[in-house]
Amino acid sequence: MASLSKAGAALTALREDLAGDVFAPGDFGYDDARVVFNAMIDRRPAVIAQCVDEDDVVRAVRFARDLDLNIAVRGGGHSVAGMAVNDNGLVIDLRHMRGVTVDPAAEAVRIAGGATMSDLDRACQPHGLATTGGRASTTGVGGFVLGGGSGWLDRWCGLAVDNLLGVELVTADGERVHANADENPELFWGLHGGGGNFGVATALTLGLHELPEFSIALVLYLPESGPEVVRTYRELITLAPDEASGGVLYLTGPPEGFVPPHLVGKILCGALLTYAGPEEDMRKLAEPLLALPHESEIVGAMPYADVQCMLDDPPGMRNYWSAEYLASAPDTYLDAFCARGEAMPATGTIHVLFPLGGAIAAGPPEYPVPYRDAPWAVHPFAIWEDPADDERCVQWVRDVRADARPWSTGAVYLNFIGDEGAERVVAGVGPENTRRLAELKRRYDPDNVFRFNHNIRPA
Repeated sequence: MASLSKAGAALTALREDLAGDVFAPGDFGYDDARVVFNAMIDRRPAVIAQCVDEDDVVRAVRFARDLDLNIAVRGGGHSVAGMAVNDNGLVIDLRHMRGVTVDPAAEAVRIAGGATMSDLDRACQPHGLATTGGRASTTGVGGFVLGGGSGWLDRWCGLAVDNLLGVELVTADGERVHANADENPELFWGLHGGGGNFGVATALTLGLHELPEFSIALVLYLPESGPEVVRTYRELITLAPDEASGGVLYLTGPPEGFVPPHLVGKILCGALLTYAGPEEDMRKLAEPLLALPHESEIVGAMPYADVQCMLDDPPGMRNYWSAEYLASAPDTYLDAFCARGEAMPATGTIHVLFPLGGAIAAGPPEYPVPYRDAPWAVHPFAIWEDPADDERCVQWVRDVRADARPWSTGAVYLNFIGDEGAERVVAGVGPENTRRLAELKRRYDPDNVFRFNHNIRPA
C-alpha cells in the first residue's frame, strides 16, 4: 500500500485525468456508486472510477497498480457474490460505457463493456437479429458472455461464448489487447468461460442470428399440479426442435395482470415454453401444457427483448443462488424438485429446472465450459428482503443442491453461483482447463490483480 501522501496525490491526479467521475469515501454520491443489486453485499472501496471510455480504463488500471490496489470490475453489477465491488480497493465502473453498434450486413454487434442485456437486445431487435442473452434484462453483457452465457436462445444458437467473435481488453499492466481467433488466440480461448481473470473487457463483438419472430407460452398452475406439469414439460421438450427452450419453475405469484388476485403472493408452479419462431408452431408444442388444468396463461408472439424482462429480479433485495447440472431428470428427481418448490421461502424466490441440449451440446468442445453436455440444470434463485430470513433462504438453496447431487454431472455454470470455493471454480471450467487457464493467468496477470471473480490463480 502506498503512503498517504502518495495516495492523495495520485487520487488528485486521477480526478483531473479521468473523463468520468471519481468517488472516494466521504464524497457526495459515493454511497450510491458502491451499491450493487444484491443487498447482502455492503463493501467500501477506496476509490470508484466511473470510466467513460477505454482511455479512462487504462488510467484507472495504472492508478491501481501504482498504489498496489486490488481491482474489481463492475459491468452490470449482477454478480450474486458481489464481485463488482471490493473493500479498500479500486472499482472500475463501466456503467457509462453502454454503446451497442449493430452491423446487420455482417450479422455482428459490438457491445461496450458496461452495456446490459437490455441495451443489447433493444439495439438488435429492429434488425430482426438476436444472440444468446441472459434471462434478466439488467444483467451486464461483459460478465455474462465471458462466464459462458446461457439463456433462452442457447439451445438454438449456442452459448454466448459460442458466438463470441472478439474482445477488446485492458490488461493488468494497463495495456490494450485485442483477442480473436487469429489475434492472441490463446487469450481468446481463455475468455470463453474464464471470466474477468485476464483484464477489463472494454468491448465485445458477438455474432447475431436472424430472429424475425419469437413466441412464448407461460402457464401457471396450483403447486399440487407440479409433478404432472414437470413430467409433461420434460416429455415435450425432449422431442422439441432446438428452437424451443424455457423451463419449469416454482415462483411466488407477482402482482401482475396475468396472475389472479387471490394467487398474488402464493407459491405457484409454472411452465415457460419459449420458441425462436412463429406462434403457430409454438402453440402446437404447447398443447400438452395447455391441456392441463391451470390458473392463467400467456400464449402468443412477443418481442424477444420483452420476454427478456419477464423474470427480472428487483434491485435492493437479498440474493443467494446456486445450480447443479444434471445427467438426467428421472421421475425420482422431478418429485424432489417439486417438493422443494412447494417448500421454498414465499418471497421473490424462483426455483427453475431448464433444458440444455441442442446447439449447446453441439458447440465447440474445446472451450472451458464443461457443463455443455448436461441435458438439464436446476437453478435455485432465492430472493428475499428481511435479513432475519438469511439463514432460512440460504439453507433452502443448499437443500436444492443436495437433492440434485445423485444426478449431478459435477460441472457448473459459474455465472449461476456465488463464492462457493476453489473446487467449484474448477467444476466451472474443468480440471484440465484450470491448468491451462492458470498458465494464461500467469502471462496476463501474474500478480492476480483481477481476483474479484471466480478466480483462477496464476500457475
